[in-house]
Amino acid sequence: MEGFCREVAARLPLAQAVMRLFRWICEEEFLAEVFRQHRGRSYEKLLTFPQMVQLVCDALLQHHGSGRQSFARAKEEGEIDCGIHSVYRKLADLPLSLSMGFFHETTKRLQQVFPQEVNYCPVPPSLGEFEILCHDGKTIKHVQKRLKVLQGISGSLLGGRLVVSQSYRTGMAVALSASEDGESGETRLLPEALRQTREVIARTRLHVCDRGYCGSPQMNACQEHGDHFLLRFHKQRLAFHENADWEPAEGMDRYGRSYTKDWGWLGGPDHPERRPVRRIQLHRPGIKDELILLTDLEDPDQYPADDLLEAYLKRWNIERMFQQVTEVFSLESLIGSSPKATVFQASFCFLLYNLIQVLRAYIAEGQEIESVETISSELLFVDVHRQLNGWTELLDVSQTVDQLPPLMGVSDVIDHLRELLGTQWTDRWWKSPSNTHRSAKVKAKKPVRGGHAAVFRILQAQKVRRKT
Repeated sequence: MEGFCREVAARLPLAQAVMRLFRWICEEEFLAEVFRQHRGRSYEKLLTFPQMVQLVCDALLQHHGSGRQSFARAKEEGEIDCGIHSVYRKLADLPLSLSMGFFHETTKRLQQVFPQEVNYCPVPPSLGEFEILCHDGKTIKHVQKRLKVLQGISGSLLGGRLVVSQSYRTGMAVALSASEDGESGETRLLPEALRQTREVIARTRLHVCDRGYCGSPQMNACQEHGDHFLLRFHKQRLAFHENADWEPAEGMDRYGRSYTKDWGWLGGPDHPERRPVRRIQLHRPGIKDELILLTDLEDPDQYPADDLLEAYLKRWNIERMFQQVTEVFSLESLIGSSPKATVFQASFCFLLYNLIQVLRAYIAEGQEIESVETISSELLFVDVHRQLNGWTELLDVSQTVDQLPPLMGVSDVIDHLRELLGTQWTDRWWKSPSNTHRSAKVKAKKPVRGGHAAVFRILQAQKVRRKT
């Protein structure tokens, strides 16, 4: 039997890597300390916080986001001593401080084992001195109407509201700030996200934000501790006053598009928070929504406008992260209906996203793949999910524990991940090339009789038109 268990573990390296890494970042003593520091007024009785973490993990990794299947299986196998409804009630009351603290502390551990030589998103050399961070907000949607008070309401429901920070270097979410109110503003959550990033990243930081954060309080927060900002200009919020001592200049970016750069101040001469900035406007013919950036990096020779434009346009990676967390890691299948439950599940989904980024980085390092972005997180997670299901069907909990002895040190985890993942590769993991073709004119849709049509008849009519 021992030989069979070893053979199962050897044939499922992705599952072994995920379980080893998850066991290291979520070991019971560590989670107990996280609970003690961030628990607020919550308490443990029949169900402990490490047990809750394991239940949610099983729901997301094995049961496609079904909490009931995870809780029922754990009850059946004697892993929990309380009823299923008690787990739901406990999940509904988890404080936001615990959700944010859980994500923050576990992500700090993951960052320790991320390969330092691997860069998820290469940055221009002129910005190499900075750790570039992108901040954006996300509203948790698709809340189920399980609570009695929600059942008579029509329309979709929103859970909590998040502000998430993503690192350009690792592609990981490194900070998460949350509110229970899904219709609240994002700007008041930004200071907490900035505080978390400064706790885990020692280098000077360049904060990249969309125009929703274009305001004096947000700029002040981004400039604390010697940091810098790169924001999209919001004309309705701030007034730009040109500096006559600087002469506007024009240039061409790496994609052949022209831009204009000039210097000035935000705020009039008597404004108490007047600040000098550089303005960069990218000219995009045919697009009504113009792109105008503001930054406190004023030196055009040290920080070229083309590099700043490229850094801002890479901000789209955080939108991709949000989409993957929602669709791939089951954030659209919410376990609980309370705002606190949605925030905890969101923090867990972002943690799983980070874990897959670590696996992807080690695979890219072992295969000497220059750009980690060419490996699909979604396709990699499909194989991870498949192997995890195979593992849980073939080995029980005691056999899994025997095959996965604890790894104590950071160097042990790094060495083991390199050993497991360095030789893993399949062409299925290549990301599909993006379809950049866009027709010049959008053709008007043809109405069909009855509201439906047969594809066969449409194809036959096309053949006749081609012959004639």
